[in-house]
Amino acid sequence: MDGFRIFITEDDMLYGEMLKYHLSLNPDNEVHLFRNGQECLKNLYRMPSLITLDYSLPDMSGLEVMRHIKKENPEIPVVIVSGQEDVSTAVTLLKEGAYDYFVKDDDVKDRLWNIIKKIRENLLLKSEINKLKDEIGRKYEFRNVIKGNSPAIRQIFTLIEKATKTNITVSVTGETGTGKELVAKAIHYNSPRAKKPFVAVNVSAIPRELIESEMFGHEKGSFTGAITRKTGKFEQAHGGTLFLDEIGEMDLHMQSKLLRVIQERELNRVGGNETIKIDVRLIVATNRNLSDEVAKGAFREDLYYRLLGLPIELPPLRYRGHDIIILAKYFVDGFCAENKLRKMSISEAAQQKLMQYAFPGNVRELKAMIELAAVLTDSDVIDEQHISFNSGSVATNFLLEENTLEEYTSKIIRYYLDKYNNNVVLVAKKLDVGKSTIYRMLKEQRV
Repeated sequence: MDGFRIFITEDDMLYGEMLKYHLSLNPDNEVHLFRNGQECLKNLYRMPSLITLDYSLPDMSGLEVMRHIKKENPEIPVVIVSGQEDVSTAVTLLKEGAYDYFVKDDDVKDRLWNIIKKIRENLLLKSEINKLKDEIGRKYEFRNVIKGNSPAIRQIFTLIEKATKTNITVSVTGETGTGKELVAKAIHYNSPRAKKPFVAVNVSAIPRELIESEMFGHEKGSFTGAITRKTGKFEQAHGGTLFLDEIGEMDLHMQSKLLRVIQERELNRVGGNETIKIDVRLIVATNRNLSDEVAKGAFREDLYYRLLGLPIELPPLRYRGHDIIILAKYFVDGFCAENKLRKMSISEAAQQKLMQYAFPGNVRELKAMIELAAVLTDSDVIDEQHISFNSGSVATNFLLEENTLEEYTSKIIRYYLDKYNNNVVLVAKKLDVGKSTIYRMLKEQRV
């Protein structure tokens, strides 16, 4: 870290020289002494790391000087040093933004040393955080993480680039496993909000009775179990991006509350009266067709149009052609590097096998499949026998089989029952069929 620049503003020059001497004992400290407030303010362009102010300066009070400093740069820590102890003055100064308040005594030097240590640690921490955020930004440069060269993916790149230039709401649609959160992160980390928070929320994973508290926060005692105040996801994402995954799973009651927050750009925590302003960029995602949900009355039409914004529809992997091989090679290279394995290749036969598969789990499934293949091979080549498809999956070469419609129906229902742990109600909802149909087929042992 560069040198630590300290401004001492003190009308008692003997006392000021004493402080300057002691603080200059550390060669990393660059200490400047000023005899009045105006001199200090004229030198703010030099970006001090810390300013100490005598409360009683000849041209203005320490409070007045501090107000000018905070207006110019609110990040500069200001310590007030006073000749007399006055609790009410100290409280006022601390409320106005003073870092600390000292009475002139023999302990001032030691207190300043401790403050400098804390500020330096905080500056170092901020520097490291900014460095990490820069690294994350490079990591999520979308052409680095969204692999492929198909026309569909090139169109996605164009839309992402447009999304990064404004704060427009983005709605990302696509099947499970196509990379919706990855797109959301690519937009955030390549936008002007990159150094602010990215907060992801899976709406379907939050119980209905808790979602309002999770999204908007709550005050202590607002309901049973609310033992402390909690900030919600909107507040946590202030200045940055809030990613709402599976937005189609949100119930109508919560949809109306979400709509109000989006429209007003403010919220109230559950059980609270304070109105909190928010500055959040929204990105939403779903694997449902929200326009169909609107037609069914399951999703508010006004909210739908609020969230539509810039639509980005991610193509299923099976429609991306040679991207399958590009991704497979990318995943095997990453897996080998992460696990310190020798570099592996994918044989022509294995590539052909991958190209003939339907990938119901999309990119996520391909990644898992390739990593397993890298473990199964005993050489530096992944061959076709190392590519394992889920034999229980109805989507495995589904259309290559010749079955009756009833057989196809049985396999589809069996696939979904396996996927959702035999939850008949959920499967019926996913397939849009009556649960009695599924119960009947189970009873007749047709699935």
